Amino acid sequence: MLKTVSMIAMAGLMTLAVSGVSQAQERTMRKLTSGPPAALQGSMTQAQARKACRLEMRGARESKKSLRIKMKQCVDQKMQGNG
Repeated sequence: MLKTVSMIAMAGLMTLAVSGVSQAQERTMRKLTSGPPAALQGSMTQAQARKACRLEMRGARESKKSLRIKMKQCVDQKMQGNG
């Protein structure tokens, strides 16, 4: 009986210890990921990229569909810093 009670108590303490460690790890990860994202070299915001692409494509004589596709690709590239 005493052995059973002590094993239950020990299991409870181990559970508390493990949950404490996981909470500490969670807090550490939250601190690491809470800051602003790392800036990409030469990347733009979506509004900046859209404006730059619109200026590049001004006067293009293509269908609306092809312009929309090219515009989306252009904005994606500029937001990633590739454009």
